[in-house]
Parts: sequence; structure tokens; C-alpha cells
Amino acid sequence: MSSVARILARRLHVSARRYALSQFNMPAMSPTMSEGGIASWKKKEGETFVAGDVLLEIETDKATIDVEAQDDGIMAKIIAQDGAKNIKVGSPIAIVGEEGDDISAAADMAAKASSEGPKETPKEPEPSKSEPEPPKAAPSPPPTESKPAKAEIPAGNRIFASPLAKKIALERGIPLSKVKGSGPEGRILREDVEKYKPAAEAATSTASQPQAAQLPDYEDTPISNMRRTIGSRLTQSKQELPHYYVTVDINMDKVLKLREVFNKTLSEKDKSAKLSVNDFIVKAVACALSDVPEANSAWLGEVIRTYKKADISVAVATPSGLITPIVKDAGSKGLATISAETKALAKKARDGKLSPAEYQGGTFTISNLGMFGVSHFTAIINPPQSCILAVGSTEAKVVPAPEEERGFKIVQNMQVTLSSDHRTVDGAVAARWLSAFKGYLENPLTFML
Repeated sequence: MSSVARILARRLHVSARRYALSQFNMPAMSPTMSEGGIASWKKKEGETFVAGDVLLEIETDKATIDVEAQDDGIMAKIIAQDGAKNIKVGSPIAIVGEEGDDISAAADMAAKASSEGPKETPKEPEPSKSEPEPPKAAPSPPPTESKPAKAEIPAGNRIFASPLAKKIALERGIPLSKVKGSGPEGRILREDVEKYKPAAEAATSTASQPQAAQLPDYEDTPISNMRRTIGSRLTQSKQELPHYYVTVDINMDKVLKLREVFNKTLSEKDKSAKLSVNDFIVKAVACALSDVPEANSAWLGEVIRTYKKADISVAVATPSGLITPIVKDAGSKGLATISAETKALAKKARDGKLSPAEYQGGTFTISNLGMFGVSHFTAIINPPQSCILAVGSTEAKVVPAPEEERGFKIVQNMQVTLSSDHRTVDGAVAARWLSAFKGYLENPLTFML
């Protein structure tokens, strides 16, 4: 190859590599995910990675999930920083390339990608689309001195801000004109808006104004993706599903005695092993669903699906909100296995490490508030499931006992309430299921045969 040809080839190669940069978009980590947040980036700008490396942690509506690289490459530019929230699936979050690529154009590419990303707030009118001003004798001002888009922003140069920064500023009533941008060419980013503190400005502006009524001290907590999803789905469930409720009292004397015997035996082998009352409840729920399968169903619009196995969703409270990890096929498992799985799933739930397969697809839900001293409550159905069981605390109760000399006795009573979807589970079906459930707990040896 001649020297001229080699030079041309090298230039073509460099040119091709210069434009080999590509957008890395917010991935969909589950079928129901529509938006997510950036928990943290594990690779910094300019750092190389290989296939299998963890690039970042994505915060979904239910958990925090690692995102691994599919190919070797280099992190050219990060668009969505740590802590960014409400990022639509498919929106650009970074610029990546191959090792050796010229990444000098990454910043411009990132700015362009951000400006073209989906916006959730109303679009600000562009200066070129504003109404023509009446003719003036003096020279007309430059195009950048257009009419302000919002009343609180004074006239002046056009303000450049990311869509998320605009959204947060709108929600918090922060004037963007007073926020100093730290992005490319002074672009205002999310963290700039969040760090804005108007306290000093407020102190000077109120000196010449009448004193307004002082609000009580408060703290605003940003809504997480998980909390937003919980609110949306439960609101939809309560509005669209015809809920009804059936309550029964259950004598827990035999369960408590059997639990005491089992735990004494287990502690001899492993001091950390201990059965909870909830383990007995999970097992009894599965057995009752086997007896009354109509309650183990889901409304799917054109069909009612009845499940052959009981995948029990157990509600767990986490700092971000309620999540329901699943004990799969609980009817086929013993109490010790159910106990171990429930504890492991609860820990992963509180740590935000559940995978989608561990909390999606349950057939029946248990919500137990007994450990908080709650004696009775009703729960909202988790669609498309047909039922959710609300479990209260176990308390001493006086009941009639004609066989006793005193005419009464004291029993350990637990009250449970079944919330059912009337489209799939009729009242008689709910009563039959509760009768079966009550029978298993009042005679726990029957589900161990």
C-alpha cells in the first residue's frame, strides 16, 4: 500500500471512530417498568469496562437492580447523574463508545440527547414563535431578549435547563433565572435546582413587605418511584375493583402450643431457627386455596384464571414502601422451609435487592399487622389477584364454654379479614375459603399429615 493510501486509510479509520459514540438509554428492567431512577453509577467518565461489568444501579418501582455491560467499551459522558429520578424508559442516560474512540464530541452529543429527550412539563414557547412586537424607532433587541416564558422569570437571555431541572423547579416554585447552572455552557441541571437555597433572598425581600402567616415546620420527602407506583396501583384497585370484606375469629391456642414445641426442638439444632405465627398462616392459606381454588384466581378481562399452585405474596414494609415477595408453591413446602424463605425474602426486600421474579406474579396476598398490635383492619386487593387476607394480632378473649364449670374460658383469638374481588369471588366462595382457613389453624396437625 502506498504512503498516500495509508494516510487516507488512517484518516478514514479515525473519522469512523470519532463518530462511533452512541447513546446508552434507560433500560426496561421489568415488563411493567415505564420509568426509573439512577441509584449510582459504578463506572466514571473516561473509565473503560468489559462485558459483564456492572455499569450502574437502576432504581425501579420495586427494587434496585444492577445493569451489566453487554460489550466492552468506555464511559464517554454521563447524562443522568446519581440520584436522578423519573427517567422514562428509552431516554438517554449516558454516551458510550469503544476503547480508543475520540470522545471529545461526547459532551455535545450528551447535550443534544438531553434536549431531545421526553419532557414531562409543558414546553416553553421558543423566542422564534413569539408574537411580533410593534415596530420601534430604536433598533430591535437581539432574539435572545424575548418575552419570558413564565411570570416569575424576568426578561433577559434565554435560560437553558434540563427537562428534569425544569420539572423540579416548577414543582418547588423555584425561579430558574436565579439558579446558577453547572452543566455545559451554564446549563441548569437537576442538582443545581435541588441545591438552590432562597433563604437569604427571602430574608431581604420580606423586610419591605407585610409579614405573611408563618407556616409550621415541615419536611418535604421526594416521592420515590416505588411509592409513586404503589399509590397509582392501589388507587386504581380501590376505584375499579368491587371490594367486599368478610371477617372471622380464629382460636390460635393449638397453633401457639405447636409452635412452642417446634421452636424448642429447632433451637436444639440451630438457635437462630424459629417459626413465626405467620409461617403457620402462609401454610394454612395455601391449604385452604387447594380446597377452594376459586379464591386462587385472577380477573383478566375476558377470562377468569384459576391457578393450580399457591404462590403467596407476603407484604413486607420497607423504607421506600410496601413490597410483596412471593413464597412459590407454598402448599408443597414445610413450615421450616416457608420460614427460611420468608426471612430471606424479607431481608432482600428491605435491602432493595429483590429481583422482579421474586415479587411479580403472586396469586394471593397476606398482609399481617399483628406484630404492631393491630387487632383488625381491611386491605386493598393487589390486582389482578382476587383476594388479600388482612391478619390482626392474637389476643386473649373470653368466650362462652358451657362445658366449663365457670361457663366461659379464655382463648388466644386472632381476627382476620378477607378482601375479595366480587367479579371473581362470590360471597359464598369467600365464606367457604375462610371456613377452610379457620379449620386448618384451629387444627394445625391436619396440614402436616
